[in-house]
Amino acid sequence: MHWIAQHWLALGLLSGYTAALLYNAYLGSQASRGMTGYYVGNREMSGVVIGVSFFATFASTNTYIGHAGKAYEYGVAWFTMAILLVLFSWVSWRWIGAPLRRLASEWDALTIPDFLDGRYIVDANAASRHPLLQISALVIVFASLLYLLAIFKGAGHLFQMFLNIPYEMGVGLTLAIVVIYTSVGGFVSVVRTDVLQGALMLLGSLVIFFFVTRAAGGVGAITELKAMPNKSFLFELNGGIPFAVLLGVSLSGSLKLLADPRQLSRFYALKDDTAVRQGKWIATLGLAVVLACLFPVGIYAHLILSEVADTDLIVPKLVNDSSVFPLWATDFLIVSILAAAMSSMDSVLLVAASTLSKNIVAPLGGPSRELFWTRASVIGFSVLAALLALNPPGDIVEITIFSGSLYAVCFFPAIIFGLYWDQGSAKAVLCSMAVGVLSLIVWIATEFTQRLHEVFPALFLSTLTYYLVSRGGRPPAK
Repeated sequence: MHWIAQHWLALGLLSGYTAALLYNAYLGSQASRGMTGYYVGNREMSGVVIGVSFFATFASTNTYIGHAGKAYEYGVAWFTMAILLVLFSWVSWRWIGAPLRRLASEWDALTIPDFLDGRYIVDANAASRHPLLQISALVIVFASLLYLLAIFKGAGHLFQMFLNIPYEMGVGLTLAIVVIYTSVGGFVSVVRTDVLQGALMLLGSLVIFFFVTRAAGGVGAITELKAMPNKSFLFELNGGIPFAVLLGVSLSGSLKLLADPRQLSRFYALKDDTAVRQGKWIATLGLAVVLACLFPVGIYAHLILSEVADTDLIVPKLVNDSSVFPLWATDFLIVSILAAAMSSMDSVLLVAASTLSKNIVAPLGGPSRELFWTRASVIGFSVLAALLALNPPGDIVEITIFSGSLYAVCFFPAIIFGLYWDQGSAKAVLCSMAVGVLSLIVWIATEFTQRLHEVFPALFLSTLTYYLVSRGGRPPAK
């Protein structure tokens, strides 16, 4: 009872937040009676709504907890990641959004494999059974599982640190909430919820920046760190990690904005090119504000925390410290960071489940009850990820960066070249995917990763393979 009386604001916000999610699930269910409605909101969404959803989907607990924590370890060089993320967000909307929206509508594409079908597969009768669709769908499902696992880990730590709930129970609560509104409401529910979550995330990032910098002695306290000999590495390009490796990590994370299905699926739902132009600025500016507030937190944490064993726990420790945050701010941030987790989790779930159902399960048993199997896939897929999150194989950033590397080497050449080059074939895409994934694995298995991040050689070889194989054949009739 004492805890309830103390944290009444958090409980009230969580209750209101959960009620809003359920209401959005109901509204989404009304608009999701068909597959186009459930997958892409009937292609009638505005640029403002999708723009908020775009940055809210991308800025998850990976941003709040993972990236902010890594700045503690790598110093100001880690801001390279933030700069590239904002840049690639703008590039994605500027050069991918409009053509991808038009082609997805023309070919009635609901998933990334559907787009690859429309662009590269000539024989429409054999499209659903073509290995390109099956393999690309499996890559999306596997990479989504890794990303979802990382988000579950972040949410579990959130409940554990803030609400004193066991990690396993926190993962279970997150699972129950997100499964309900995602499986029932589909894309409309996810996007409507993202708007609420995006607002909470913007306010939350501003609150975190204000109180952390105040506790560190003000924004200008950064000069104190520069004067400390044992902290000089924070201001060196190769201080915490070789810059070539850090640049690779940053590039790998940023390329997801160009090749990650959960981001690209937002473009499918836009109603026209005017919506693309509106969404471009909403998404880019929203992401820029969140990153500008959260990335410096790890730097200022050196003036507040003495010993840090796990950088994923830096933000939870700070937010839970009464000397840094007043109780009302802590309660508000509990909901804000939970919103960050949910905003990415629902999108990853929907993309993975729709791809699994439409491009893997449906071709085996026909299209009947496809909506039912998509909802079932949402439930089954999320349960599997939650179980794996009970004993995760690495920290949040490591898991999500590898997931981003997979997307980059498998889909970057196929999508970018597919939109702006009339050559290319299904064979070229499959070969580039095989070479890219093999290069990733081989590079990681060696010690070369200590000098150069695996995404550089893997993406180069994947793109080169696509180009060479494409030049050796004829473009598809479509």
